[in-house]
Amino acid sequence: MLHVRMDSELKREAVQALAATGLTASDAVRLLFHRIAVDQAFPLELKVPNAETRRAMAEVDEMVKHRRARFADADEMFAELEKAACE
Repeated sequence: MLHVRMDSELKREAVQALAATGLTASDAVRLLFHRIAVDQAFPLELKVPNAETRRAMAEVDEMVKHRRARFADADEMFAELEKAACE
């Protein structure tokens, strides 16, 4: 028996997606463990975020914490994206 703690909304969304493929949550966990046992590795690529990604993650955490965005509106965001694309 395996007990897993997770957010109820995440579980609901995952169970719904699995049901669309004809799988139960138990089926998915069994498949995951089977792949781990057969491959002797986790079936998804896990990476440690690089410095740039860690900075971006920290920036997002601060924006969420202070409930503010980097850009005042969508036009400002798109202008910055276009500027960066031209560089």
